[in-house]
Amino acid sequence: MSTTDRELRIGMVGYAFMGAAHSQAWRTVNRVFDLPARARMSLICGRDTGKVADAADRLGWDAYTTDWRDLINRDDIDVVDVCTPGDSHAEIALAALAAGKHVLCEKPLANTVAEARAMTAAAETARAAGVWSMCGFNYRRVPAVTMMRQLVADGRLGVIRHVRATYLQDWIVDPQFPLVWRLQKDKAGSGALGDIGAHIIDLTQFVTGQRITGVSAVTETFVKERPLPAGSSGLAATVDGNASPTGPVTVDDAAVFVARLDGGALATYEASRFATGRKNALRVEINGSLGSVVFDLERLNELEFYDATRPGVEQGFTRILVTEGEHPYMSAWWPPGHIIGYEHSFTHEMRDFIEAVATGVDPAPSFADALQVQLVLDAVTRSAEVNSSWTEVEPTLAAVAV
Repeated sequence: MSTTDRELRIGMVGYAFMGAAHSQAWRTVNRVFDLPARARMSLICGRDTGKVADAADRLGWDAYTTDWRDLINRDDIDVVDVCTPGDSHAEIALAALAAGKHVLCEKPLANTVAEARAMTAAAETARAAGVWSMCGFNYRRVPAVTMMRQLVADGRLGVIRHVRATYLQDWIVDPQFPLVWRLQKDKAGSGALGDIGAHIIDLTQFVTGQRITGVSAVTETFVKERPLPAGSSGLAATVDGNASPTGPVTVDDAAVFVARLDGGALATYEASRFATGRKNALRVEINGSLGSVVFDLERLNELEFYDATRPGVEQGFTRILVTEGEHPYMSAWWPPGHIIGYEHSFTHEMRDFIEAVATGVDPAPSFADALQVQLVLDAVTRSAEVNSSWTEVEPTLAAVAV
């Protein structure tokens, strides 16, 4: 445990799924890692007084507020952790950076490229004053994924030729599943593409060190009307002249695209919430001239590695159990063979963020990195709108405020 007296006082906006995951990480990080600063869970924010009060007590926060502007304006907050739907990321993050607060923002960075560019420009300005920002792509912090990146960087796979990435879920297969915020474009920005597709876009670029330069895509919305959630407001759809308690789904249910990477590799991506039977099936495979490596989130502590340089009689995929103390992040946890889980990726995320902020180095992925993912999402959307036409990914240059 760290013996430092320095505190980073955290204010978090949002308390649902991601808020709970981040809270678990903030509670844990200084108990397992020796860091140059300690995270203090000072303030949590949510719109509903009763629910945010309960969340503060349940998740371990010192206090709560219902106004995120109050959180940002307080002198006793150093870090703003943004765990809200995408439609509020830009407003909160921009205000926090302007107030001199370090910012950790959940992915995807924003709902539009314009918002993401403005956030990136603000982050660059704040950086000059020693104010840091990072986007929360947590799967980068799975030890097996970090090791996968190292294998590629060390040349163990040779020239990368083919990348395959899928992220499959089935939680909205039932057409009676309600029209929650994730199914509304004005709140979520996009559907499966931005929610889970953003993860595999970031992961493949992180692992290979190559960026997507162009795409050809198709998207589909399989269920176009859904029941309105209980207590929701807004206009219901009309069927045969009778008001029906449904509303339009305005995002994609699935997105599939092929891509080129700037190192010459060919890539395929699938993101779907309609893969019946798949709960959280993220899989990335990298094929190179000297070997291949595979990560499957449902086997989070493992890699499959094929070394084509070995004699033919010895070749085959080898299972690597990523639990040794020498493996990324694992020295803080359990003896070899004692596995870790999903929540640990967030603890590692907070570990890296605290380390970067406390030592004054650039956290990664930066807002600029997240902007690049946003530009890929935008290219996929534009390609799908024009009969899967080949669409170049815009450059991240000129990230000016709008």
